[in-house]
Amino acid sequence: MTTADTVPYGIPLDRERPFDPPAAVMALHREAPLRRLRYYPDGALGWLVTSHRLGRLVLADPRFKSRFTAPVKVPVPMPGLEEFAGFEGDLPVTPGMFIEMDGAEHTRLRRKLTGVFTVRRMKRMEPLIADIVDARLDLLESAGAPVDLAAEFALPVPSLVICELLGVPYADRDHFLADSSTLLTMTATMEEKGLAQQRIFGYLGELVAAKKAEPTDDLLSDLAADDDLSAEEMIGLGALLLIAGHETTAKMIGLGAMALLENRDQWELLRGRPELMAGGVEELLRYVGVIHTGIIRQAREDIELDGELIKAGEYLTVSVQTANRDEEHFADPDIFDVTNETRGHLTFGHGVHQCLGQQLARIEMRIAFERLIRRFPDLRLAVPASQVPLRTDQNFYGVTELPVTWRS
Repeated sequence: MTTADTVPYGIPLDRERPFDPPAAVMALHREAPLRRLRYYPDGALGWLVTSHRLGRLVLADPRFKSRFTAPVKVPVPMPGLEEFAGFEGDLPVTPGMFIEMDGAEHTRLRRKLTGVFTVRRMKRMEPLIADIVDARLDLLESAGAPVDLAAEFALPVPSLVICELLGVPYADRDHFLADSSTLLTMTATMEEKGLAQQRIFGYLGELVAAKKAEPTDDLLSDLAADDDLSAEEMIGLGALLLIAGHETTAKMIGLGAMALLENRDQWELLRGRPELMAGGVEELLRYVGVIHTGIIRQAREDIELDGELIKAGEYLTVSVQTANRDEEHFADPDIFDVTNETRGHLTFGHGVHQCLGQQLARIEMRIAFERLIRRFPDLRLAVPASQVPLRTDQNFYGVTELPVTWRS
């Protein structure tokens, strides 16, 4: 295998500029919105979808599924998949992980949470989120500059929020922060990921049992009281929410803050016109591109897409980065402008698998940026932007550190 062969899913991941998709991927997009792509989980030949139009089509079409058929041929070494060589049928799915399911199985589990994440119920959480944000900003101010905004603000805010929602003690965060990071790291071995999952599931298993015995006012207690769910499904649902609920939003807050600091005119515009913040959040979601490796689907049957025949069993990767920079859908897509109309970006996906927690993420980002700008109007990077370390080895892209400073 050459070095190029080992690039996850065959998509170039090296970014020349921190907020832009890799130039190589954008070049592929401008040549053709649908093209062949090698090196999927089973080493097969599949497809890369780069346009906004085709991305929405694939994500909304039930003929493209999320639960994958096991590999029959493994032409390149893929650690952890050896046991499935020659196996035919759907790969096993962890109970409760409905993002990897389709049809009635997916619908049953997703409905268990739909009522929790309505816009109305999420808005009720605004005072709690505001208190959490203000408390973290108080700590920043008392600590004094410089400070790592990623570690002291971007990560704790969504972690505290999801812990409060689920009923997970924030003091127990060491049980899941490092392990959830391992599960999202592309370079982690299957053994490392397996152990990380065992630890998270073991911790949540004990917590769910405790909630079942003594319920409290939180989502895990509600799940534990649901007789339609097995214990394994309760744990899986909890793990999915716990991991997704802080990792993605933490990366958006960290990378979004950097984008605003590097585009000072936009920072000042939001400072003077805070009513633009809701639209500004949408523009950040579109512009900074935290979805690093794309969204994978598999064809259930032979499907004609944009004049090409997608054969049953073939994989497709939807490049969210390029879809969100598609000049056919967005005006001046490479310009960051918080007054832009960015409706329809694919950062939260599309179709029945669209991110369940998107309204919560939006509220967290809006409150976090509103209060950060108001409290620290002269906030700035403490190092040159080129020295800010970026996390490029995970499924979600972001900053690993964000050193900032301000005048006392």
